[in-house]
Amino acid sequence: MMMNNINGRKQNVLMFPWLGHGHVSPFLELAKKLINTNLFNIYLCSTPANLGSVKRAQVNESITFIELNLEPLPDLPSELHTTNGLPPHLMPSLKKAFDLGKPRFSEILAILKPDLLIYDMIQSWAPVAASAFGIPSVLFITTSATMASNMFHLYLKQDVAFPFDSIYYRKYEKKNVKEILESSANGRKDKDRVMQGVKKSTNIVLVKSFKEIEGKYADYLSSLTSQRVVPVGPLVVDSIDVDSEQNSVIQWLDTKTTRSTVFVSFGSEYFLSKADMTQIALGLEMSNVNFIWVLRFPKGETNMTIKEALPLGFVERVKDRGLLVKGWAPQAKILGHKNIGGFVSHCGWSSVMEAMKFGVPIIAMPMHLDQPVNARLVVEIGMGKEVVRDHKGVLMGSKVAEVVDEVVASKLGKNIRDKAKKISVDLMTKGDEEIEFVVDELLQLCTSGHKLRRVGALQKAKSDGFMIHSWLAVETEV
Repeated sequence: MMMNNINGRKQNVLMFPWLGHGHVSPFLELAKKLINTNLFNIYLCSTPANLGSVKRAQVNESITFIELNLEPLPDLPSELHTTNGLPPHLMPSLKKAFDLGKPRFSEILAILKPDLLIYDMIQSWAPVAASAFGIPSVLFITTSATMASNMFHLYLKQDVAFPFDSIYYRKYEKKNVKEILESSANGRKDKDRVMQGVKKSTNIVLVKSFKEIEGKYADYLSSLTSQRVVPVGPLVVDSIDVDSEQNSVIQWLDTKTTRSTVFVSFGSEYFLSKADMTQIALGLEMSNVNFIWVLRFPKGETNMTIKEALPLGFVERVKDRGLLVKGWAPQAKILGHKNIGGFVSHCGWSSVMEAMKFGVPIIAMPMHLDQPVNARLVVEIGMGKEVVRDHKGVLMGSKVAEVVDEVVASKLGKNIRDKAKKISVDLMTKGDEEIEFVVDELLQLCTSGHKLRRVGALQKAKSDGFMIHSWLAVETEV
């Protein structure tokens, strides 16, 4: 059962995600859940480049947005202070600019005086800044518990096999392991950032997950980090109304038959190679299903047309059963449509969670970072099948077609389709049971923060030569 308001007022929570859309989105969804309890005021801090798109997405008006203006670097103007469309080679510069924003973030803390900070893995300096003001901080991990436990295992037990056989890296994915262990920016390894970020979290670590799917991985993560891991649930974006251009996608989908169409999308932050794009096109053409394919290009290549990017004649050959969309499409609205029968996905964690919510089986095509681990989890729980590359990591169109047809239409894929539906029903039945527990935990932390600030104020008063006889003299409501 959830606690009541502390001191008869709502608690002020500052949320501070990393600058990626895949990180901002779950922070926003958690914010909405907390606001709905009527126990919290939520402030979300990010760069103007990120907040602009968030505000356009009709986000809950009860969330107050706080701009963190980072200094532009020679190769990174302010409009690139987001991972959305960022060329991969500029990621170290973005992390450097973010690190340099610490003094400005400290100013925000001083002005806002929140009761609690919820922060992301990259900025281990954020909880340090908060502690200077006596503010408790909680890490929110937006990847899967499976990926987080695998990552910490690599950090701490690199020479020991991961204890769960279904989670592994293929030979051609070994570069992922190297990237996890050695990636760095601004003179700091990501490994050190993450380890410090977990260590600084107060009492608990939040993770975007639920125990029925990832219970054993959350438990292992807890044992590795010596932190209590608290799942917050799937946090899937609500399906929102679409404008006329986006609605044309839904109207096209309306003309198809039930579960006859696959949605093809690889997220907002990663871009297909020319070779992969060609093989996916060939696979979709060889398959027997309709498809909606969202194609994205990095900034600097946005003038490229879909026709130029795809094999010669492809657009004309698939015009009756394929819809090609450049840039963005209403993913939640599409996945929730009765005519969608499969999701060709890179297996970013938010996309996997959306597929679970809507009961859509996954055709897994992971590329890097957490995606291979998430893809193995999808296969383990039985709601998808992976398009396996050859031993050199080359994607083959024939394999794409084979897996798409199996998952969407073949008798062989019936168990996968049934499992996807079951998970969706289970999620609907669960509702927001995780959030109730999360709320109690956060309210307790807010209480501890009040005590920290009282003690800090007493110590400061004594150091200034005053003797305080009553806590009321130094307790300030914010």
